[in-house]
Amino acid sequence: ENLPPTRENDVKVQVRACALSWIDTKLLSEIKLEKEFLPVGREISGVVLEVGRKVTFFQPDDEVVGILPLDSEESGLCEVVLVHEHYLVRKPEKVCWVEAAGTVRDGVRAYTALHYLSHVSPGKTVLVMDGGSPFGTIAIQLAQHRGAKVISTAYSLEDKQYLERLRLPVARVIDVSNGKIDVAESCLEETGGLGVDIVLDAGVKLYNAEDESASKSQLLPHKHDIITLLGVGGHWITTEKNLQLDPPDSHSLFLKGATVSFLNDEIWNLSNVQQGKYLYILLMIPILEDIMEKLSSSIFRPQLDEPIPLYEAKVSMEIVQKNQARKRQVIQF
Repeated sequence: ENLPPTRENDVKVQVRACALSWIDTKLLSEIKLEKEFLPVGREISGVVLEVGRKVTFFQPDDEVVGILPLDSEESGLCEVVLVHEHYLVRKPEKVCWVEAAGTVRDGVRAYTALHYLSHVSPGKTVLVMDGGSPFGTIAIQLAQHRGAKVISTAYSLEDKQYLERLRLPVARVIDVSNGKIDVAESCLEETGGLGVDIVLDAGVKLYNAEDESASKSQLLPHKHDIITLLGVGGHWITTEKNLQLDPPDSHSLFLKGATVSFLNDEIWNLSNVQQGKYLYILLMIPILEDIMEKLSSSIFRPQLDEPIPLYEAKVSMEIVQKNQARKRQVIQF
């Protein structure tokens, strides 16, 4: 209600679908963006209603998809939002609203991990932990498209069956649901003892089992397992923001000439200086366009839940924030 006037670089978008993602309140606090009330829903797809006088990329009636910036005052769960044109790209006609909004964030994370942080290429072996998750699914498909051999872990029998039914089969699915399978041993067996080139984790255990807090998932591998299964010159891409490596860990990585990179999916949004925004424009727009092209050509097949009506958004967001959703939640208008 009572939207401000459309500024010269703004695009007014009628939202058709909005995906819900976990909000990292600690990160927002660290960069001084924490507020009493936070806008929910940043991945949107919709139709352009109006454009500012300096907008060059879009016209009214264009179908678009994009990610609202981290400091956005707007919520994607509005019927109409104002977005700077640089945060949007055109949505292919063949891609539905729900798939567009539901794939864009996982696509950006996968590109950041596999393209910018580890330079995946044909012949490489990639281990994707928790491949049945929405992010894991897209990461597997991107790695396969780039010609890599993919190994994945499954957290349940349902996930294992899902991964085995993918259009391009995964080289090996390691079911860790019963806690009896040694991931490092399985990966070394699959690679003839050489280890994997790229590991994309979904979190790791930092301590021994008796020290681990009860809230931690018992399905996560220990950090020593990751280091063991990593090959010479390998890349470990971690989502574990509090990763602690002791001197023996570092020495093992040194002997292998391996690297550790941290996957922060907000990295494209974190620079407030003008140069950072310019780099964001140069790098982010091609990524979003490529994600939509792969979605349109069915290279990407996302792991989505059934579309959710707006009146169920609050309940769905609570599930997402508690990390209890196994499929991507998308609100459809």
